Amino acid sequence: MRNFFNFLKSQTFLIQIGLAILASVILGYIVFSWLKSNTNHGEFVEVPDFSKMSVMDMRKAVEDAGLRYQVLDSANYNPDFPRFSIIEQEPGAGNKVKPDRTIYFTVNPSGYKKVSVPKIIQVTQRNAASMLRAVGLDVQRVTYIDELGEDMVYYIKYKGKNISPGDKLPKTSKIELVCGNGKISNRAQIKADSE
Repeated sequence: MRNFFNFLKSQTFLIQIGLAILASVILGYIVFSWLKSNTNHGEFVEVPDFSKMSVMDMRKAVEDAGLRYQVLDSANYNPDFPRFSIIEQEPGAGNKVKPDRTIYFTVNPSGYKKVSVPKIIQVTQRNAASMLRAVGLDVQRVTYIDELGEDMVYYIKYKGKNISPGDKLPKTSKIELVCGNGKISNRAQIKADSE
C-alpha cells in the first residue's frame, strides 16, 4: 500500500495526470469549435409570417429566408383564406430558428370536401334538418306541396334541381326540402272519388 501512495506522489504520475488534463482540454476545444461551426451557434433566422401566401410565393420567401419547407396534408377548407394559401405554419411567425430549418405548412384546399346527402325521403322535416346538419349541409328553405304526410320530406333540391340521397355535395351547401302540407292533392281526391 505504501508503494501505491509513493507512486501517487511521484513525478511520473504527476506528468501523466498533467498530460491527460492537457489532452482533455485540447480535445474539448476541438469538439466545441467543430460544434460551433457545424451547428451555426449563435446564428438565427426569424421565421416570416407566411399566412395567406400562395404556395408559389411561400416557396420564394422560404428560399430567401434561408429555410426549408414541407407541405403537410391540406386542412378542412377555410373560407377566410384564399384557395391554395397557407393557413398554418410550424414554427410560427416571429420565432427564431437555425438557418436551413424546415418549416411545416398546412395549405387551404380549393373548396369544401364533398359529403353524401343522407337518406331523408319520407323523414319528417325536423329530423331531416338534423341529419343534414350532422353531415355539414344546411337547409336553405322548406317548400310545401299537397301531399298527405304533413312535414314529411318528398323531394330534395339543390340549386333548383332535384337530387337523390347519396349524391355528393360540397360541405356547407344550402338545400331545399320539399315537404307535404297534410292535404290530399286534387288529383288524388278525384281518383279516390271515382272509385
